[in-house]
Amino acid sequence: MTATSKPVALVTGGNRGIGFAIAQGLLAKDYQVMITARSLTSAEQAAAKLSGNVVPVALDISQDDSIEQAVATIRQHSDRLDVVINNAGVYPDEGVNILTIRRELLAATLNTNTLGAIRLTQACLPLLKAAAAARVINTSSGYGEINGLSAAVPSYCLSKLALNGATIMLAQALQPHGITVNAIDPGWVKTDMGGDAAPRSPEQGADTAIWLATAALRETGKLWRDRQVIAF
Repeated sequence: MTATSKPVALVTGGNRGIGFAIAQGLLAKDYQVMITARSLTSAEQAAAKLSGNVVPVALDISQDDSIEQAVATIRQHSDRLDVVINNAGVYPDEGVNILTIRRELLAATLNTNTLGAIRLTQACLPLLKAAAAARVINTSSGYGEINGLSAAVPSYCLSKLALNGATIMLAQALQPHGITVNAIDPGWVKTDMGGDAAPRSPEQGADTAIWLATAALRETGKLWRDRQVIAF
């Protein structure tokens, strides 16, 4: 293990889109950043495009054994995590709605977008406790807000609604340990998931997560958009 005096951040799904922009922003603030992708090759290719102290890690957030292996890799590089950003996710709802979607697709999306964030936070807890004032940040969505639910986007909406609930519960459970937990709505962002018609850049989508990771504030159990608290 290589000890570092820099704050250490883990960004899941950091190989592209909002996650990549978050990694760039944290590196610019002199963080050591660990980025994950489902394959180590993808993580390494993304790391090669970044400037700073970056560590590529293989992680399939939907698989517990992959989470355990990723945390073991992280421990080789750091004895703590100051920030965990649960950004990895899937959006598989094309061609289905709440009346036609199969149980298997609902379960798979929840497993990745919601349960994956919970399980990774659990697995990282010893590393988070080892930091002075650790933070967990979950990438949610306007589709997960009560007033943003859409019957045409069933599994993604439900997974982000559940992630918002998990954010509240994790915040309650981790507050005694001095660990804050918040969620962000990055808006509609021009990524592989958001598409070319989206009005916001990845950098705009990443801004609030970077701010929550680095700013001197201890709010917890909130949902944020453009650095402002909004209703779940």
